[in-house]
Amino acid sequence: MSLVEIRFHGKGGQGAVTAAQLLVSAAFKAGKKGVQAFPYFGAERRGAPVKAFARIADEEVVIHSQIYNPDIVVVLDSGIMGYMDVAEGIKDGGIVIINTTKRPSEFKFPGRVKVATVDATGIAMKHKITISGIPIVNTAILGAIVRCVDWVKIGNVEDAIKEKMGDKASGNVAAIQDAYTATEVQT
Repeated sequence: MSLVEIRFHGKGGQGAVTAAQLLVSAAFKAGKKGVQAFPYFGAERRGAPVKAFARIADEEVVIHSQIYNPDIVVVLDSGIMGYMDVAEGIKDGGIVIINTTKRPSEFKFPGRVKVATVDATGIAMKHKITISGIPIVNTAILGAIVRCVDWVKIGNVEDAIKEKMGDKASGNVAAIQDAYTATEVQT
């Protein structure tokens, strides 16, 4: 595996930054030596658009810039697609993973891009992963990512979540498993 670059798009409070951090932790547990995760935001508040980034490689990662040409784009809130080009710069053959109730065939992106969809919001609600009634979709979306790649396994993500969340991990682990099963990947 060479370098894989992932850009997360979401709204403040949905867990995009935590999703990136958990993903690189899981990749490290899967034996990847080069991992980094970092956010991009200014004075945003809950509900404002945010980006987070993750880089994963077999060897040390020495790049420290934003990700402009991602291999994978993860959209935690499909509503932002109405005013932001989430697929901007995606590599040919890349994957766009979207939290939505729609099917992959309902989305069109330029170039040769594979689309995967999952109702991460519904899964978060099912497992009561909320803050003040607002669903936090980050762990569910990780199940969708695992479904789309071969360099990290669901057990690695579950271990990363258990390590970070301790006693609060059970609903999140169940959400990962549900999302993994429910994710529909364009063929």
